[in-house]
Amino acid sequence: MSIKCMKCNRDAIIFQKYSGMHICKRHFIEDVERKVKLTIRKQYKIEKGDIIAVALSGGKDSVVLLYLLHKVFGVRRDIEIVAITIDEGIAGYREETLEKARKLTSELGIRHIVRSFKDEYDKTLDELTAQERKLGACSYCGVLRKSLLNKIANEIGATKLATGHNLDDEAQTIMMNHLGGDVDRMIRLSPPRAIEGLVLRAKPLRKVPEKEVALYAIVNELPFDMSECPYAHEALRGEVRDMVNEFESRHPGTKYSIMRGFDKTVGIIAKEYPQTELSKCRVCGETCTASLCQACKLLGRS
Repeated sequence: MSIKCMKCNRDAIIFQKYSGMHICKRHFIEDVERKVKLTIRKQYKIEKGDIIAVALSGGKDSVVLLYLLHKVFGVRRDIEIVAITIDEGIAGYREETLEKARKLTSELGIRHIVRSFKDEYDKTLDELTAQERKLGACSYCGVLRKSLLNKIANEIGATKLATGHNLDDEAQTIMMNHLGGDVDRMIRLSPPRAIEGLVLRAKPLRKVPEKEVALYAIVNELPFDMSECPYAHEALRGEVRDMVNEFESRHPGTKYSIMRGFDKTVGIIAKEYPQTELSKCRVCGETCTASLCQACKLLGRS
């Protein structure tokens, strides 16, 4: 005998341990979209004339993000959505995700910009990591990818840069910053504010658990790649993810609690902790916190 939805008595497709609810396909889709719309309304005011750049990797999170933004804002002629894909140059991995990204943008009729590390930095991530290095591959990828995304978003006049960070990502990042005692990074996670040279970041999926993002992609038959980046094993995030998942399993709602607690206290921390002054990188001209940006440092530019 199948378990029924607690809202309509249809067959349930998911049990949300944190809410205690069994819900069907229709009510699940409504629940995810409600969370996303509420997040956008409360934290990321979308205005007439906005150009929303969407970081699209081809994985489940970015695919769901683009699909939802198109579903919510696609009918508005006063708002433009542009997808940006960064090809880091990871052999045997990025080719598949690029294919999914191109398929989705074609289906939705969304402008799609693809740029590569090779074109911008003259080296692929594979080539960078093959060199003698002290940092993990994710440190190189994260910094260079973020820098290039911001550069492209500025070039197209974007007013928002949306990324597919979900609830799990947010909870993990908060915990990593606590474990590392990194107050500066904690403050950077606070509600976005306008900074010259940096396109305003938006994370509409931040209140949706990772598993629900994946299920939303599946039930809506979206094209996405499920393979894991070959460099993922080098990241500290994997250990933190396992720890947070263990707590969530034993204490449902832990991830939401981590994020809620952070959201309530980060404003207080920011008032007591002065943020670093911003300037322009002397090499590439991008906005940064020193005379030389992190991307140029990693690339050995001076």
